[in-house]
Amino acid sequence: MQLSNALLAATALLASGASAQEAYDELSFTNVGFAGTYFPVKKLSDVTSDKCSCEVADATWFSGTNAPLADHLSVHFRGPLSLSKFGFYTSDSFSINNNRSSSDWTREAYYDASSQTSDNVTFLTKAGASSPCLGNALSYASSNGTGAASSSTILASDNYISSDEEFSIFSTTACPKSGLKKGCGVYRSGIPAFYGFGGTTKMFLFEFKMPTESQKNSSSFEYYDMPAIWLLNDHIPRTSQYPTNTNCSCWSSGCGEFDIFEVMNGTERNHLYSTFHTFQGIEDLGTGIQSFGYIPRDTSSTMLGGVIFDSSGNTVTFISNSTSLDSTITYDQVNKWLSSISKDEMYSTQLATISATAPTTTSKSNAISFSRLSSDFKYYLFAISAGVAQLIM
Repeated sequence: MQLSNALLAATALLASGASAQEAYDELSFTNVGFAGTYFPVKKLSDVTSDKCSCEVADATWFSGTNAPLADHLSVHFRGPLSLSKFGFYTSDSFSINNNRSSSDWTREAYYDASSQTSDNVTFLTKAGASSPCLGNALSYASSNGTGAASSSTILASDNYISSDEEFSIFSTTACPKSGLKKGCGVYRSGIPAFYGFGGTTKMFLFEFKMPTESQKNSSSFEYYDMPAIWLLNDHIPRTSQYPTNTNCSCWSSGCGEFDIFEVMNGTERNHLYSTFHTFQGIEDLGTGIQSFGYIPRDTSSTMLGGVIFDSSGNTVTFISNSTSLDSTITYDQVNKWLSSISKDEMYSTQLATISATAPTTTSKSNAISFSRLSSDFKYYLFAISAGVAQLIM
């Protein structure tokens, strides 16, 4: 295909959106990680009053493989969903389909609903105090996942949550005192504050169910029958996951979100999409960088799978009944899970290459000029380039 035709086809593909999407068992992204900035929250003021406001600090720079999602991440769940098992793993080095440069995976956190086993897992939910600009604060989750508890409580074996209900998982490593230069940054006073799960090379595995919502739809639901499992830079929920003021969260400046399995709209309730909400080649952070393929949602059976962030800038979301959540998983075993998926059941998206060098003295003005690289024209070039890469591959 000639390049000019490829550009036209890529543009048409981008415009057509859902019409090009098909079902797959594996969705991958390559070239993940770039140099960029985000604005951390510097100060929270009058959070319980109508004068509630937030102030952002100078830009924080990040770079490297999987950045900014090489940072600590919290894990989030929205119903209708029940969680049977969760495991978080790290590896010194792992490259997908390359055993020569890979090492085994070690489980760093684990939850098993049936045995009521929990290791390095803290369940939190948004059942804390309300704020006009921050929304509800985090609290310990009760055993049903959505109520508030006075201390860390393990999620019950019958932990089904319905539409709109959410809970999250953090580690058991407590944050230091709130502060811009502290390990967890500035966070909301009075919340249970814990780190998420960090590391460049990491893997999150899940055994779960996403049954069809049994309740009747009504205007009271915001996400009716739209389950999801996603990852956030852990600074986001500790300040505000759903703020009314964008200064109250680093999300809007691109500190990082990855949707692993998410129903995106009510007309595609059995389609689970994977999406990067970072600025790696796109300016519309809300839409993000979404795979054109989807993973089918099984509403009647247990689903097994997860996401891998490898050492070479590959992010792979997959579903496989071969998935196990053992304390140690060999690199060969993980690659066998992936290689057992037919090539016809895989879809790959290449992210744009973006490079920049942090200034000697980082300032907000420097960050703005880079984070908006960024005329609309450059955005479209990035997007079209990604589309062309798919057509040529």
